[in-house]
This record gives sequence, C-alpha cells and structure tokens, in this order.
Amino acid sequence: MKNLTFILIIGFIAVNYLYSQAKNTCCTFSSEETFVALAGDMDFKDAHSVPLPFKLALEKGTMISFMTKDGNSANAYEVKSDKPSNKYILMFHEWWGLNDYIKKEAETLQSSLGDVNVLALDLYDGKVAQTSDEASKYVQSIKQDRVFNIINGAVDYAGTDAVFGTIGWCFGGGWSLQASILLGDRSKACVMYYGMPEKNLDVLSKLTAPVLGIFGSKDKFITPELVSEFENNMKKLNKSFDVKIYDAVHAFANPSNPDHDAKATEDAYYLTVNFFKQNF
Repeated sequence: MKNLTFILIIGFIAVNYLYSQAKNTCCTFSSEETFVALAGDMDFKDAHSVPLPFKLALEKGTMISFMTKDGNSANAYEVKSDKPSNKYILMFHEWWGLNDYIKKEAETLQSSLGDVNVLALDLYDGKVAQTSDEASKYVQSIKQDRVFNIINGAVDYAGTDAVFGTIGWCFGGGWSLQASILLGDRSKACVMYYGMPEKNLDVLSKLTAPVLGIFGSKDKFITPELVSEFENNMKKLNKSFDVKIYDAVHAFANPSNPDHDAKATEDAYYLTVNFFKQNF
C-alpha cells in the first residue's frame, strides 16, 4: 500500500511538472523578452530623442477606465464611432507611454476608418515617460501578465460580439502582434510598426489575423535581418504577412522624432488604412 501511495505521489508530481513545462512553452513570448533586454541598451536609448512638446487641443476621445481580472483597473483613450459599431482597434503606444501624440493617432485613425472604435491602451498604468531613462525603466518594469490583463479587460469592455484590429509602434508594435495572437480569430487585422517580431513558432502558430509589418532599412535594432527571419517564419506557418520596408531609421513615423520621415509616414499610413479597410 505504501509503495502504491508513493507511486501515485510521484506520478502526480510528474504530471504537474510536465503540464507546467508545456504551459510555459506555449506562453513564452520571446519578442517582448527580447525588447525588454533591448530597452536597457544605451544605443537604443540614445536613438530615441525626447518627444517635442505637444498638447492635443481638441480631444474627440475620452479617457476611460475598465476593470481587469487581476482585481485592478486599466486606462485607455477611447475614440468612438459616430454610429454604433462592434469593430474595435486596440492601439499600443511607443515606449514613451500614452501621451498626446498617441491620442492624436487614435483620433486620426478613427476619422479615417469611420465605423470603428479605437481604444489606445495605457500599458504603463498612468505613467508617461519624459526622458529615455524613464522610458527604459518603464519598459523593463512591464509584467506580461499585467499587459495581458489589460488587453483582456479591453476585450471585455468592448463586449462579446466585438471584433478587433490591432496597431502599435516600436514597443507597441510588438504588443500589437502579441495582442492579435492572444485574441485568436477575434482579431481580423494586425499592423506593427518596427515592433519586435515573435520568434517562437509555437506562439506564432496561434496567429490567425493577417499582418502588415512596416519597418525601416536603416533600423539598427529591429534590423532587416530580423524582419527577414520573421517573414520566413510566417511563410513556414502559412500566415498572411505583407511587409513594407522604407529607407528610414527606427521610429521614423513618430512626428516628434528629429529623424521623422514625413513622406514614408504618409505612405505607411495610406497602407495602414487600406489594410484595415480590406481586412476589417
């Protein structure tokens, strides 16, 4: 009897161990781990100039809060469609946080698409970086579970019949991809601007939404080599991936960036709007 009890205990431990290992494998999001490490790099910090002062004068949207399953609340800047719509775009900010530049992007995109609601999510829970050092600190302090709770809280806020698109830049570009993976077939389109690609094929295999990836050939961090590897992985998995690479640096689409490329940004925005209209 003692031997049987011992065997059952060992078996129970083994099953739980294997389950935990399988769970960890399927939930290992390599892209954000890589970006967090990158955020501490001095060259990466130096590549992000402090945003030029900007205050959103006429806010079409509203700051909202919603509950998350970890017992906390989360924030977002919501720009609603003039007519009721079950279409939502989840927008993910750069490493600076949910500042007025991102709120303006939310308003502009909503106006261009019309029959969608845009939720620009606050992944920093009210903090906005004023310096690269602050931004680096905020990125490195991010907890994946908290971000997933924020995303799921936004999904619950949108309602059971809602469908989604996602978009983000830099830090937010990676999270745009992760959100679309998390949402499964409820995500209809994903746009990522120079975000860290996902390398874990088990994770990437869960993606169902088509992806538009926008990158810069002079990006020293999200390099053309990384983009090429991502493109090959998407092909291996038979995933829909449109990629556009501009002769530009990292964060070229940020209007507060001294290396902002207005022409490339305009073209990328045109592609973005058409991509959402075709797939969403």
